[in-house]
Amino acid sequence: MNERGIEEIISQLYEMVQDARNVPLSADKCMIERDRVLDLLDEISNQLPGELKQARTIVESRSEVINNAKREAENILKQAQMQARQMVTEEEIYRQAEIESQNLIETAQDKIKQLKDATNDFVDDALRRTEESISDALAEIRDSRAKFDALLAPQKELPIVEEE
Repeated sequence: MNERGIEEIISQLYEMVQDARNVPLSADKCMIERDRVLDLLDEISNQLPGELKQARTIVESRSEVINNAKREAENILKQAQMQARQMVTEEEIYRQAEIESQNLIETAQDKIKQLKDATNDFVDDALRRTEESISDALAEIRDSRAKFDALLAPQKELPIVEEE
């Protein structure tokens, strides 16, 4: 089966409705191939779980990035502390080690904050785009379904002619 994105399928649905022939004596009603529309809607339904899984994967990768940053910061902190202990022998060297250690700690904390902010922005943007895509797809489906229901309504209202 040809893998198409949800946007492409929705575009195809939109084109089907737009290019459909008008129902006789009606400018705002049209005829479309029911099976073809239903197949496209099934394709969208089948792909939505994948899009949601992708969003979950992004959230999980965010946690992994944060954990890696914390480990890196802990390693930097341990290295700074080891350097500070080795330099305790002389007063001036000891003070320098403290200053460098504090700078490394602050640098690590800044790096963690930057990574966390960047990761949060990335995840938020990805989730927003996924939400918009799903929302757009749902709106298109509802619109197509309403148009389809509108097509069926005149057929249901046709009077039954009784033979005399």
